[in-house]
Amino acid sequence: MELSEIRDAMYAMYGGENKEITDGNYDKELAVKCINGTFVGKKHENVIVYRGIPYVGKQPVGELRWKTPVDAVPGDGVYEAYYNAKSAYGNPSFEVGSMYYLDEDCLYLNVFKSDDAAAQKKPVMVWIHGGAFESGGTVDPMFDCINFIKENPDVIVVTIAYRLGVMGFLHLSHLEDGKDYQDSQNLGLLDQQKALKWVHENIAGFGGDPENVTIFGESAGAASCTMQPLVPGSQQYFKRLIAESGAVNQTRSTEESIECTNKLMEILGCKTVADLLKVDGEKLLEASAVNFVHQIPERDGRTLPSDPFEAYADGAAKNLEILVGCNKDEMNFFVSSFGKEGWDNWIAQRKSEKIPYLPEEDKARIESFQKDVEGDYYQPDSSLLSQNWFNTPIIKVSEGQAKAGGKCYTYYFTPESPDPVMKCGHAIELSVVFNHPEMTADTGRAFDETFCKTMRRMWVQYAKTGNPSLTAAQSPDGKAKEWPLYDQKDRQVMVLDEFDIHPAKEADVKIVDWERTYPLTKYYML
Repeated sequence: MELSEIRDAMYAMYGGENKEITDGNYDKELAVKCINGTFVGKKHENVIVYRGIPYVGKQPVGELRWKTPVDAVPGDGVYEAYYNAKSAYGNPSFEVGSMYYLDEDCLYLNVFKSDDAAAQKKPVMVWIHGGAFESGGTVDPMFDCINFIKENPDVIVVTIAYRLGVMGFLHLSHLEDGKDYQDSQNLGLLDQQKALKWVHENIAGFGGDPENVTIFGESAGAASCTMQPLVPGSQQYFKRLIAESGAVNQTRSTEESIECTNKLMEILGCKTVADLLKVDGEKLLEASAVNFVHQIPERDGRTLPSDPFEAYADGAAKNLEILVGCNKDEMNFFVSSFGKEGWDNWIAQRKSEKIPYLPEEDKARIESFQKDVEGDYYQPDSSLLSQNWFNTPIIKVSEGQAKAGGKCYTYYFTPESPDPVMKCGHAIELSVVFNHPEMTADTGRAFDETFCKTMRRMWVQYAKTGNPSLTAAQSPDGKAKEWPLYDQKDRQVMVLDEFDIHPAKEADVKIVDWERTYPLTKYYML
């Protein structure tokens, strides 16, 4: 089946086209008045879902390609909110994920809520999907929150889309006609901010509390959550965050961004932004494969500071509560998903781009670390990148937040798949968080039901109160779960063990190698 046919099939399964309702024939009980119109949802048992709500005034198409998102425009129209909107283009190198990429017309969100008439405004959780900033979308059935809301009717969940890859993270201001594109390198982050603004201004109509918003995400979505506190103007729209396996290290320098742009321009034979604007979106995506897993936010000193880790240590997020964590064998997911041959080719290229240019002392750190890694031939490289891409940056953010006097809760997720390659790999916890036990392709089995309920209850309790701890009455197993704050002395984390959730000192579980891999975070992503 051709990629276009797969896309059409997915669109038919999960979407349609929302239309304006002009005859007044709609269920008024399912309609919510927002700044940019009234949106009518659909009811699924006791859950009401609003899909495909635009959060901008104009979509980023035509001359607005690579321009900052536009505020929602006041309007009195009534619109269906029945179907998932088109999703953002991503990198075609992610073959499976590419079934979701449909259009540049992509800045929409979904709202999931219980149909109960609550006396008070409910806490709001805003999900930012992952996918290396090059893949994913709200249309992904994993992020359908009906099951989640059925179990947790006391919160409202919003899932947001944002521009990806070449559309969302392309540096253009260095080109001769690029002066009007000062933000193009971080548009995906600015899209997220605009979505958060829409939520802040409109969620009360859905029964949500605009003053009690938690952003949460995984992988690039988690990285986005840790970056949003650093984006000027964003903190007014949320008060806490959850970052699952992603941090501010998932960024690149201006020099790296320009190098990626120049590679793309050379392949396309373009010289100017004007040239690029004439290129069809599909062709842009095909050419952008040259920058696979390199199209990420830029430390531009404008949207993001030049040193995000330092910003945390200096107190940039000290007024927010943060909850961050990682999985035990993060990078093994990529070994499993790429296949061993694909992994071998990718890791060889990645290492050739980075490691030969490191100082000898850091090469020695890497060699020493990898010599001590046990397991199959791929494990030393997988463990090194698990440390550099995920585990160590999460702890470094925790360290910075604690140093600044802010509140940080940190976790270590350990349940394993029966797949000896996957182990406890990246994203393995998503089916737990979203209450989709049927979606266990990456785990090979469903996790213990009580464990899953407990983890979700912790996430919800944190969103409600800013503290993920559970009393015995709140805990599904009837046992209290006291989650300690991370500090620089004891460095306590919560170990999310499938049959023994418990706090522990980082030194006892050894999330990072302080001597050999922690210093490598200065390179952000090896």
